[in-house]
Amino acid sequence: MARKKTQSPASTLIIMVRHGKTPSTGKLLPGRAKGLHLSDTGKQEALVVAERLSKIKKVAAIYASPLERARETAAPIAKALKQKVIINKGLLECDFGDWTGEELAKLMKLPEWSNVQRAPSTFRFPKGESFTEMQTRMVSTLDDLRKKHSGGVVICVSHADPIKAAVAHAMGTHIDLFQRIVISTCSVTAVSYSSFGPVVLTVNSTGGDLSELRMS
Repeated sequence: MARKKTQSPASTLIIMVRHGKTPSTGKLLPGRAKGLHLSDTGKQEALVVAERLSKIKKVAAIYASPLERARETAAPIAKALKQKVIINKGLLECDFGDWTGEELAKLMKLPEWSNVQRAPSTFRFPKGESFTEMQTRMVSTLDDLRKKHSGGVVICVSHADPIKAAVAHAMGTHIDLFQRIVISTCSVTAVSYSSFGPVVLTVNSTGGDLSELRMS
């Protein structure tokens, strides 16, 4: 009797979008502080990325971090694709603890800043999260969404560090090197997940046609 061929689980395309610019982008470390909204520039960025993503077919779901800047970025994307935004805490920004809201220029003068940049795996934010914990949370969240929407396309609106950590993991790069990855506001990063592992399709894409993105 011939054996039936077992089919591998279908690939899932995860598209990660960083939120748009805020009044404090590049100046403060906002973290999970509430009440931070998109600037006028950020709102325009969100409209542009929504237009780019509107060309993507068969989007199964759109998820966003609970923070206002992520939800405000996801809103026009959802409108363009005629879907609702689902809030997912796993996509949250890193918990910067006591560093939340501090000026970046001030933080850069601290001796700990060297660890943040050169050996992030060794650092935990005071009363906050470690980079390793953040990466584990983000990767686990994406894995759950991959399984939930197997064979589909999922858009996740998140923050720079979690997206950088997810890219590093997908590429097999140690977290100590993840600061070398750049994730600009409203940039698009896409990873195809299959039974053979992740395939990074694009990172920090800020322009151009996205309709050619394909699952591996």
